[in-house]
Amino acid sequence: MAAYPMVPTHAFFTKGVGVHKNKLQSFELALREAGIEKQNLVYVSSIYPPNCELVTLEEGQKALHSGQVTFCVMARNQTNEKGRLVGSAVGMAIPADKEHYGYISEHHSFGEEVKELGDFAEDLASTMLATTLGVDFDPEIGYDERREVYLMSGKIIDSFSAAVSAAGAANMWTTTVAAVVFTF
Repeated sequence: MAAYPMVPTHAFFTKGVGVHKNKLQSFELALREAGIEKQNLVYVSSIYPPNCELVTLEEGQKALHSGQVTFCVMARNQTNEKGRLVGSAVGMAIPADKEHYGYISEHHSFGEEVKELGDFAEDLASTMLATTLGVDFDPEIGYDERREVYLMSGKIIDSFSAAVSAAGAANMWTTTVAAVVFTF
């Protein structure tokens, strides 16, 4: 396999919640919980590189160094309304052919629980990949049924997500982050 500059070889999922009276500090605390607060994060769009290996959070964090420029796909959401449910999710769809790229989606919303957030993010990524690969499906059927069509096509091997939600705290900012972080 030839090495290409700036094409990540590994990726991992992470997520976190932060609560603080200051908006920016609540974001910092969410990054701390996610374990990526020491990085100079650069947001990138939605492509999961060919031949990229999905690793655990622990394995991925070992490849990071303080101050490193680190690429990620991140969903972020914030609220300062007491009791308002805030959430973020990233979803990933991986093609069966490792030489083909996959998709990563980000989703952030209010009022959705973790399962809803994660399913929606997976659905977004899977649908983007399915349309790229020419998988024939009915967009009107539910995600669970479409997921079966995607997997049965033999072109999509699996999908994953990381999702987090939290209720807003009184007189505080609540921030949620979910990310796919790339390493080389």
